[in-house]
This record gives sequence, C-alpha cells and structure tokens, in this order.
Amino acid sequence: MTTAALRDPSWLTAAPTGRVLALLNCDGEEARAVGGAVRDDLMGRGVGEVDIATTALPEEVMRRAEAAGIKAVGTGLEHGTVTLVVDGRPYEITTLREDVETYGRRAKVAFGRDWVADARRRDFTINGLSASVDGVVHDYVGGLDDLAARRVRFIGDPERRIAEDYLRVLRFFRIHAAYGEGEPDGAAYLACVRAREGVATLSAERIRAELLKLVVAPRAAAALQAMADGGLLQTVLGGITYHGPFEAMLGVEHCLGHPPDALLRLGALAVAVTEDARRIAQRLRLSNAEAKRLDSMGHRWWRLAGMDDDVARRRLYRLGVERYRDRIMLAWARAGRQADAERWSALATLPDRWTAPKFPLKAADMIARGIGEGPALGHILTLAEDAWLASNFTDDPEALRKIADDTVARFTREHRL
Repeated sequence: MTTAALRDPSWLTAAPTGRVLALLNCDGEEARAVGGAVRDDLMGRGVGEVDIATTALPEEVMRRAEAAGIKAVGTGLEHGTVTLVVDGRPYEITTLREDVETYGRRAKVAFGRDWVADARRRDFTINGLSASVDGVVHDYVGGLDDLAARRVRFIGDPERRIAEDYLRVLRFFRIHAAYGEGEPDGAAYLACVRAREGVATLSAERIRAELLKLVVAPRAAAALQAMADGGLLQTVLGGITYHGPFEAMLGVEHCLGHPPDALLRLGALAVAVTEDARRIAQRLRLSNAEAKRLDSMGHRWWRLAGMDDDVARRRLYRLGVERYRDRIMLAWARAGRQADAERWSALATLPDRWTAPKFPLKAADMIARGIGEGPALGHILTLAEDAWLASNFTDDPEALRKIADDTVARFTREHRL
C-alpha cells in the first residue's frame, strides 16, 4: 500500500460532507471518500460530487441516517448502495464489496470489510484511491503513480474489467481525455478495440451520457481519433466522422470565448447533412430538443459562407439566435484552413450587436385591404414578410403601406380574387 496526503482535506470535514462521514465513522465502522473526488483533489481540480465507501452494511447506513433525521433512499441495495440527501445534496454510500467466487468473466460478489479487495474491483487505478477523514490517501492499486504520470490504466486484467460492464470502453477514452496525457495505455486500448461488439450491446441512453461527457473533455480530439482508429466510433455513431472540423470547432469556441458545448461538438464530429443528424439522434436517443438542434445544424450550413451583413441579418431573423449561431459555428469549423477568422467571428457575434425586429404588419392590415380570414390571409402575410426582409427591415410607415398594398394586389391578380 502507498499513501499520500490530500492537497486540501477541508472538504472532508466541511458541511454537509463532514456530517455524513461523522455519521458513518463510529461504533466500529469506517467510511472514506472514494474515486473521483480524491482524484480531482490530488490533481488540483475542484472537488464536486463526493462518493463514499463504508464497512457498514446498507441496512445499518439507512438506520443511522433515519436516526439522524437524514433522508435515505435505497437506490441500489442489491449492490450495497444507499443515497443520503443532506441539505439538498445527494451522497452515494456504498458498502465495501469483494469477489468471493469467479467463473468465466463474471464474479459472485459479497459485502466485505476489506479496503484492498474493494479497491481491486474498481475500474481504473486513478479511481481506486480512497481518502480517510484525516486527509490520508490510501492506494492499493498503483493509482498515485499513474496519476503522477497522467496515465489511465485498468485495475488488473483490462478484458475482465471491460467484460463486467462494456460501458468501461467509453469510460476509458473519456477518462483518458479528461486526465491522461500522451498515447492511451496499450493494453487497455487493445482490450477496448477487442470489445467493440460488446459496446454495441449497451443501451443508447448510457452511450449518450458517456459520449457527451467525452466530447467536452480537454483532450477529446486525440481520444476520439484513437477511437476511430480502432473502429469504435463507427460502432457508436454508425457513420463517417469528421475529425478536422471537430478540432476546428475547439478553435472556434476559443476564438469566441464560448465554453465547450457537447451538442455543437457532436455536430462538428458527425453531422454533414440532416440525415446524419437524424441517424445520431436515433442511435443516441437524444431528447426532442437535442434532436431538433442537431438537425438544424446540418441543414444547409454551407449557405452561410460568404454572406454579407444584410443576408446575415435575414438568416438571423429566420433562424433565431441559437440556431443561427450553431449553424455559423459549424460552417466556420468546416471552412478549412483558409477561413477568414475575423469575418466568421463578425458573423457569429452578430446576435450580440443586433436584435432582430418583429414583423410590423399584422393580419388586420391585410383584412383592411379586403382579404378575408383563411389560408389566403396567412399566405399573403408570408409574402409581405419576405418583401419586408428584402427591404432590410424597413420601419418607414409609407414603405410598409406600399409593401402591404403591393402584396395584396399581386396576390389578388395572380389568384383572381
């Protein structure tokens, strides 16, 4: 075993985490923070969600919580997991586990009190660390050395770890993109490539959640390229991927000062036309809002290249701010190395400088000119709106009257009303 000290152990004793650990660290039982919180502290990153492992059985965890007036939910009792909600913050509390019998690629698991056995059942060495309330980090699997080397490795046999849950293939690339440096660990990479068929058995919802985290990780571009080289992206997305535009999108976001946007990056990676968007929405079971946004990105984005300001304003009016900006950023990312960054930036930031006015003509204006209610009225308003856009959004009353008069006259003449 190797030990180290947390950079800032205060989060272990600060409320409400300190209250949970105090509740479980007494009367012969021990609890520690495990996994991502420990890893992130040692890397100097902010600690977010805190997961806790304990020697106490799930029933004892629930009994103590209820006695202390803490809400306890048996979210995974068969796996030893209880969720405690303290001051509105959830904590997953999981009883230590160990393999008591192995057969084939699976294992029979029992609750235990052995921190070493529990650590060896986890996925990656840098996630196998635990921290006791005194701020001491306990490492039974080589996680500290791997963390120092920015290396992501499976604990034990990679193929066995993956067979326990094929989602670990995607998690490997996501964790490597977030915490690793250099080439992926060779043994882990080959095991992931060999597990391609297993990845295809995962639910779309689980793949979606992992992939949307991966694409916004700091080294997502290299991780995605490694996945593509191993045939894994084809398995996940079912089509061609575009790594040049994906990398360019990172530069576009940086140029505009925008935070990473998972759906926009997914569009750059995999959407060239609307058919791509629909395929991906189905394969990943995207929400209706996500599917519509991705579909909009793929709709004639190439028409935005070379626009002058008047055309850009009309596009912004038609599309709305979000769809306009998405499509501009995708077109910029696909424009290639000769893209005029200054011009593209001006187009992308147009919504910050100009707000589209509302169409000033109403149904009443057309009714006053002899058009009755019905389908013709809506059609005439659409034609009048097109003429108003061509006038560059005029607000001159005389010009607006002329647009209304001319539109009604033309429609009446053409349809012999």
